[in-house]
Amino acid sequence: QDNSFEQFIINYCNEKLQQIFIELTLKEEQEEYIREGIEWTHIEYFNNAIICDLIENNQTGILAMLDEECLRPGTVTDDTFLDKLNQVCATHQHFESRLSKCSRFLNDTSLPHSCFRIQHYAGKVMYQVEGFVDKNNDLLYRDLSQAMWKANHSLIKALFPEGNPAKINLKRPPTAGSQFKASVATLMKNLQTKNPNYIRCIKPNDKKAAHIFNEALVCHQIRYLGLLENVRVRRAGYAFRQPYEPCLERYKMLCKQTWPHWRGPARAGVEVLFNELGIPEEEFSFGRSKIFIRNPRTLFKLEDLRKQRLEDLATLIEKIYRGWKCRTRFLLMKKCQIVIASWYRRYA
Repeated sequence: QDNSFEQFIINYCNEKLQQIFIELTLKEEQEEYIREGIEWTHIEYFNNAIICDLIENNQTGILAMLDEECLRPGTVTDDTFLDKLNQVCATHQHFESRLSKCSRFLNDTSLPHSCFRIQHYAGKVMYQVEGFVDKNNDLLYRDLSQAMWKANHSLIKALFPEGNPAKINLKRPPTAGSQFKASVATLMKNLQTKNPNYIRCIKPNDKKAAHIFNEALVCHQIRYLGLLENVRVRRAGYAFRQPYEPCLERYKMLCKQTWPHWRGPARAGVEVLFNELGIPEEEFSFGRSKIFIRNPRTLFKLEDLRKQRLEDLATLIEKIYRGWKCRTRFLLMKKCQIVIASWYRRYA
């Protein structure tokens, strides 16, 4: 219920993770249709880049203004920091306070004067401004670091490398907010070089008990995790896509014209295959390099047909092998019979 600087930093990290989730799923999903030349209905989704900019903008971001308050001379308090937020962020649509121009809670006593509210992608969160300046400073005086570095214990010395006299830096140490912002930027840069897979965990109840399903709690998590928008984009588009070559290689045994070998472009082979199977045209689309299947049941049908065909092919192979084995045995027996008969007639 009481959110301070720590929760603000955590929620900032969640916003950045949600942003990369949007870029790598929803945005990439729609951009792939454009690249492949697939016609479909564009789905609008909320991009939380505007919220990230509110927090991390180098000039007008909340973290930048917090650092400015911590570094400027004169009397600095949490109230002066809130006053600066009210001046700079007053018109921002995702920022609210008792003094902000866009606030709809001017007469709402649930929003005290010492608080501000941010409308995150997962909902609105109210922050108590008390302690923001002190927690952001997070100062460890230089003489204390030097004293700890002189300790005989190797672990303590390793925890305070800034106390090393050879590495004395007269510059003011970075604030907690700027350090966390740099760490988040490094994390985002690392994630963008990878191919991440997202696992969204849903908590069914607050009691940590089995066989209890709280529908309201689950719906709340689904909505705030952004899963509804992801499902909307998926349902409006295509549930499955695959390059033509592996698709033809996997399902070519379902059509006599493509089995066992198809001579020609892979896309032409896939077109012949789907026409032969009688799949409705509205269930798939041909992209520049991939086949797009709209409904999962179409894919399930292909897999069932493939499974049945593999069983038929296995039966055919077994039948041919047994026939070959029996014929080979028969020919050997016939040859032996001829040899025995010829020797018998010689001495008869």
